[in-house]
Amino acid sequence: MTSRPDWFDAYLGLEVTADLIRSYEIQFVPGLLQTAGYARAVARLSPGESRTDAEIERIVALRTRRQRVLDREPPLKFWAVIEEAVLHRPIGGPGVLREQLTALREAVTRPNVTIQIIPLHSTGHAATGGAFSLLRFPQRDLPDIVYLEHLTSALYLDKRDDVEAYTHALDLLASTSPSPQHTNEELTRLLNDLP
Repeated sequence: MTSRPDWFDAYLGLEVTADLIRSYEIQFVPGLLQTAGYARAVARLSPGESRTDAEIERIVALRTRRQRVLDREPPLKFWAVIEEAVLHRPIGGPGVLREQLTALREAVTRPNVTIQIIPLHSTGHAATGGAFSLLRFPQRDLPDIVYLEHLTSALYLDKRDDVEAYTHALDLLASTSPSPQHTNEELTRLLNDLP
């Protein structure tokens, strides 16, 4: 039976405590916005030994439980900047992608969810190091934390210089990407382009 790694358990505790998560994604739809079908397809991509159906369903159930932070009071504010290539990648097949894009269209109607899409034709931007998340907490004595997930581990950065560098990168991404008001239109275009 595959268990969750300790480094991910630490992230789960931070995610529940945060009041704002800003995320930059280059490979997958952010976990907090994944449909069950998409999460299932992502779980099947795990390197190394293959997972059993029961293990995959536990991963999907955890992902679904994690999404409750978007409905709590007060709800978590979630702002994702996503590379458009993520939304073309048919993980799980065209039907799963269609369901996922439809769910994202529904998500952007929520007042606590913001999504921006970096167009395929973008010439480059400030976040050249890969995907990351920035977590902010309601307790002012807790520093912001940058979360970087790797294949077999994760990094948690809380030094002021690191946090400021990643915050600056997210600010640049947000200011140079199409505004969130264009996201629904872009998701509709992507849905219409699906076979």
